[in-house]
Amino acid sequence: MFCSKKKSLEVERIVKANDREYNEKFQYADNRIHTSKYNILTFLPINLFEQFQRVANAYFLFLLILQLIPEISSLTWFTTIVPLVLVITMTAVKDATDDYFRHKSDNQVNNRLSEVLIDSKLQNEKWMNVKVGDIIKLENNQFVAADLLLLSSSEPHGLCYIETAELDGETNLKVRHALSVTSELGADFSRLAKFDGPDTKLMQNSGKTKFKRTSIDKLLNTLVLWIFGFLVCLGIILAIGNSIWENQVGDQFRTFLFWNEGEKNSVFSGFLTFWSYIIILNTVVPISLYVSMEVIRLGHSYFINWDRKMYYSGKSTPAEARTTTLNEELGQIEYVFSDKTGTLTQNIMTFKKCSINGKIYGEVPEDMGQKTDIPKKNEPMDFSVNLQADRTFQFFDHRLMESVKLGDSKVYEFLRLLALCHTVMSEENSAGQLIYQVQSPDEGALVTAARNFGFIFKSRTPDTITVEELGTLVTYQLLAFLDFNNIRKRMSVIVRNPEGQIKLYSKGADTILFEKLHPSNEDLLTLTTDHLSEFAGEGLRTLAIAYRDLDDNYFKEWHKMLEDANTLKDERDERIAGLYEEIERDLMLLGATAVEDKLQEGVTETIASLSLANIKIWVLTGDKQETAINIGYACNMLTDDMNDVFIVAGNTAVEVREELRKAKENLFGQNRSSSNGHVVFEKQQLELDSVVEETITGDYALIINGHSLAHALESDVKNDLLELACMCKTVVCCRVTPLQKAQVVELVRNYRNAVTLAIGDGANDVSMIKSAHIGVGISGQEGLQAVLASDYSFAQFRYLQRLLLVHGRWSYFRMCKFLGYFFYKNFAFTLVHFWFGFFCGFSAQTVYDQWFITLFNIVYTSLPVLAMGIFDQDVSDQNSMDYPQLYKPGQLNLLFNKHQFFICMAHGIYTSLALFFIPYGAFYNAAGEDGQHIADYQSFAVTMATSLVIVVSVQIALDTSYWTVINHVFIWGSVATYFSILFMMHSNGIFGIFPNQFPFVGNVRHSLTQKCIWLVILLTTVASVVPVVIVRFLKMDLCPTLSDQIRQRQKAQKKTRPLRSRRPQTRRSSSRRSGYAFAHQEGYGELITSGKNMRAKNPPLTSGLEKTLYNSTSWIENFCKKTTDTVSCFSQDKTVKLYTYL
Repeated sequence: MFCSKKKSLEVERIVKANDREYNEKFQYADNRIHTSKYNILTFLPINLFEQFQRVANAYFLFLLILQLIPEISSLTWFTTIVPLVLVITMTAVKDATDDYFRHKSDNQVNNRLSEVLIDSKLQNEKWMNVKVGDIIKLENNQFVAADLLLLSSSEPHGLCYIETAELDGETNLKVRHALSVTSELGADFSRLAKFDGPDTKLMQNSGKTKFKRTSIDKLLNTLVLWIFGFLVCLGIILAIGNSIWENQVGDQFRTFLFWNEGEKNSVFSGFLTFWSYIIILNTVVPISLYVSMEVIRLGHSYFINWDRKMYYSGKSTPAEARTTTLNEELGQIEYVFSDKTGTLTQNIMTFKKCSINGKIYGEVPEDMGQKTDIPKKNEPMDFSVNLQADRTFQFFDHRLMESVKLGDSKVYEFLRLLALCHTVMSEENSAGQLIYQVQSPDEGALVTAARNFGFIFKSRTPDTITVEELGTLVTYQLLAFLDFNNIRKRMSVIVRNPEGQIKLYSKGADTILFEKLHPSNEDLLTLTTDHLSEFAGEGLRTLAIAYRDLDDNYFKEWHKMLEDANTLKDERDERIAGLYEEIERDLMLLGATAVEDKLQEGVTETIASLSLANIKIWVLTGDKQETAINIGYACNMLTDDMNDVFIVAGNTAVEVREELRKAKENLFGQNRSSSNGHVVFEKQQLELDSVVEETITGDYALIINGHSLAHALESDVKNDLLELACMCKTVVCCRVTPLQKAQVVELVRNYRNAVTLAIGDGANDVSMIKSAHIGVGISGQEGLQAVLASDYSFAQFRYLQRLLLVHGRWSYFRMCKFLGYFFYKNFAFTLVHFWFGFFCGFSAQTVYDQWFITLFNIVYTSLPVLAMGIFDQDVSDQNSMDYPQLYKPGQLNLLFNKHQFFICMAHGIYTSLALFFIPYGAFYNAAGEDGQHIADYQSFAVTMATSLVIVVSVQIALDTSYWTVINHVFIWGSVATYFSILFMMHSNGIFGIFPNQFPFVGNVRHSLTQKCIWLVILLTTVASVVPVVIVRFLKMDLCPTLSDQIRQRQKAQKKTRPLRSRRPQTRRSSSRRSGYAFAHQEGYGELITSGKNMRAKNPPLTSGLEKTLYNSTSWIENFCKKTTDTVSCFSQDKTVKLYTYL
């Protein structure tokens, strides 16, 4: 792993079909899937390397080495090695557990079975054992775990239909063609393994698993270095003091200590004292800090796993924290990068509304103006009369069916168009049910709507389309198919009905189709435009519907010109496009359709809430621009109230740079013009000034295509892209590749210094998920690749709101309070040694009993701070959701930063001064109640230790915002535990057993039975706590935070639920924007008219995916018989060269 060479770029791959011995010469990768980080051999070195990247772990290892030197250590070595080993072991076990589940998931994929042709017969073989060049038989709905080359298929002309939901979340089918020379080899799916394992597209796009650390972890590394420097300074001061003391006073003790003259050296004594104090003062950052952090993070992870409000009952899928090290980072997210299909949407298209001849049909809200008289029924229509209706289809407006029954000719023509103008394939399954195989989910929704209203598309041949119209079979002659493409934005069919009439039916973007209308449609056009605007305002995907009656002679002349154009070699496409334009004119408008690309539940509300939390959401999708824009409006990420929407679609770097420049001028022009000639944004660094963002008024959006993004990500342009994008409220990137998704995330992550989150459901989102600080996987319709690569997973996008605003904010809030308190108590605990050094001859004598030093952080104060770090909350979960603005302190890193650290440090120093000098002053020349002197070392140590435990316990009680039984038990129980252990260790019994380990025999009974000692403890506690109470009271009274205000409201109005500050969802009924979106690909019209995707016979067997399974033996015999002749066509030596373009 460590010595592997970088793999060279592969430009050609030589494969001999069904010859493993030959193919093994090229040492192609095996087909094992590896998403894990470790194996048995590499776990220990890699995991230790990762753990010792923490400066604190390396620091404690260094201290352990020092403690092994008896000349400088006044503490035993086990006080450091036991906690260090405990921390490293706990972290290693956690990492090993996480990786075990990755191995388990990998094994599930690797051990799936496939049928491979070995020694002229089919054998079951695990996918991980499939080799490059193997010939594989696939059956319907079978899982594929390699990149394959299609050799043959049971479909005519070597076609097969595949579903790529595991890759990109798309459930619509895609067509693949077999090689022409092998398409007749067999009836079943037969494929050649082309790329295996890490060489497959899926694994190539997955990226590397990165070691992720939170910003708090990185800050702690810096603080540990600072603290170490602080300790060095303290050590130098005390070492210099020791050298001076030894030089001036130490000589008086030479005879008493039996030192020889040659051994006495004040400089060397100071050197040893320096290291001794480094060891004593190391408890400023005890290793128990990291143990506690891991326990707290583990608790937060379980809270996520146990949250019933993030449990999706539809699939019995709970939320899952797949890592325990990133929880507090969830409370600091600034940018969310989201996939669209399967993440924001369900990839389910439903026919919601339509406009026919100026009338709207469908679910129309009662409060929308002129349509208040439309009877809206809660019950969906009953289509049971239609035996061939789709039972899943729902429509609530009964007036459309009434119009059908009344024989409305325009309604008939509208539904007839939907049943004829499409690329859908129909077949019957074994139960005799009509099944539609659709390339586009939009078309599936439209054809299904026509089917339920009585116009049932039954079948097609290359020359005919058969429709059952209200119970009567009607066969139309298909004369021409004018296919869809992204420039035309429409598709048309020309058919001849049984009466001999020739009609052109067309559907497409309203902005295009309306230009083709006959002038007589002016009034209907105005009305339909209004309807389309309303549909678009509701986030629906719209298509305009029109037709034209054609003269027979005109069509013949036109068709002859089309045939001539198809034979041209030069400018063929231009001539055909011109002919399409000529015949698609003078159209008669029928109306428009409105299809809903069904959003996941709660998407709009979640996006609105996250926007209020100042979280910017970028959509990165492989879909077309129109589709992505439509979803943006449906989610309210894009609104008609925006000041401007910038679309970058340049095809060259120069065009992209110019479009970005113009957009920036529109956005920043006024700001630049007022800067006295100085260009505000021309800075040498890519990190943007937040002050500049605040100067931008209004809402803007940026939409950029994948080909333009490729140029925009170049080094000389990405600065402009990042500036513009970060000033926009919404960014949508369309037609992007998995690599581009990761590049966009890394661009923002590296140059904005912002915490990023990526969320997706498909394999094409894996690289993006791994590149972001936090990766979230959606348990989508199919596939688990995104989930396996993620840090957190759940079933619905809406749960992201609760993950961030509740669990993320609470985790950040708790961790910050924990760290602030932990540093405070340890500065207070440790710096007493520094003050004591000036009164003990700088001898590195500890002020506390050694057992107190050992138990302070792991027994006396560990549980209260854990309880606060795990259970504390400033406001309830509902208020966290209702007031998204509460999330902003985490984004600004306000609760724990370097400034807050110095405040905690100053607080700890003040407490240490009170802890030392108040008892010291009280005991100075004082006598006890029995008249004896009480200023002995042991009594002084017990008094300070007791004061410290009480002070830090009172302090954590003041810091706790949310009290539970556990908090009470842990805080006051720890105080009780301290006194119990104290009396036990100072007892005669334990002294009799271990006289050298417990020298403080009887001291606690002598000290704590005197009233003056308790008065000193009380005075120390009051002096330490009262200033903090005063400061906090004034701060809350004079300048309360939003959290303070809501917490007070919670207390005052426990029974009254506060109004939500969530942005209400608004409809843009006045929109004049086109809602056109059509998820369709070019080329299917030609495929249909060629007949390549149709069976020679039309038996009522199975659907396009449910293929007839032929006998395996005949398939093998057929293959063996034809192999010699067919494969030799590739090459004389039976070698296949597969060229890959990377």
